Amino acid sequence: MRTTSWGSQGLTASVEGLGAMGMSAFYGGRDDEESAATLNRALDLGVTLIDTAELYGPFTNEQLIGRAVGHRRDEFAIATKFAKRVEDDGTIGPPDGSPAYARRALERSLRNLGTDVIDLYYLHRVDPATPIEETIGAMGEFVTEGKVRYLGISEAAPETIRRAHATHPLTAVQTEYSLFQREPETDGVLETTRELGIAFVAYSPLGRGALTGRITRPEDLPEDDFRRRNPRFQEEALAHNLHIVEKVRQVADGVGATSGQVALAWVLAQDGVVAIPGTKRRTYLEENVAAADLELTAEQLRALDEAAPVGSVQGQRYDDASMAQVHL
Repeated sequence: MRTTSWGSQGLTASVEGLGAMGMSAFYGGRDDEESAATLNRALDLGVTLIDTAELYGPFTNEQLIGRAVGHRRDEFAIATKFAKRVEDDGTIGPPDGSPAYARRALERSLRNLGTDVIDLYYLHRVDPATPIEETIGAMGEFVTEGKVRYLGISEAAPETIRRAHATHPLTAVQTEYSLFQREPETDGVLETTRELGIAFVAYSPLGRGALTGRITRPEDLPEDDFRRRNPRFQEEALAHNLHIVEKVRQVADGVGATSGQVALAWVLAQDGVVAIPGTKRRTYLEENVAAADLELTAEQLRALDEAAPVGSVQGQRYDDASMAQVHL
């Protein structure tokens, strides 16, 4: 796995990180043994950044990573996040970007991960009740103290990114981005990160699994998988979106790769973009890692652009409540 600079502040990591969320939350049943094996296999394959958040569980994902690969801590950078106020018993409250909660969340994440420093610390969602300068200012103090190395922000609007970056230089902006979710190309976020020298970190680069072609109906998802309620995976929307997946598959057939690999290679071909595809199984991890070595021609990239133009996907990427928390 090749490495690259994540932004211009000094962080270097593999072009693909590993999104660990699904190992513990949102995507149905847990298998901690297989997840631990997947984390270790990722390190063996040269993946050098693991992405998590205190909200995943809550806490259980950070704890899993600490148990599974804590003994290999010098082999990877850890990225974690805070946003909503989470009590120690796991009760989830409203967004809280206050300096006091930022401190509390940081100290708890350090304990849960079993580490003394977090490489990349994100504000997971912007708290509209707290000026971004206050939140990022507090996070900057963590860098000064040596408890955090680099800062990031997730799902923020261009003006918020600029204000945050002016308060303390940002290393990364994390936003959903894929052939299914191309709005960062038109809403100013991707342009802003490129201008400011900030890494654009694409999460869900496989369209939450849809671009692999393995999800053909809502019933293919576990009962407790949040995608069952996601607008893009409702029966009518999914049927529409699968026509796009079929076009991606046709390109993949010509390349001799899987649909997921081609979709991921398209993301990695975009200027200034790195990705954190998530999985909890070694088989899918190995498939994703192989995509990092897949170089698409200009003609193939153009075919993928034409297969999934901006706005072609049917359905919002979140429900209304969650959509209200992005792009603030």
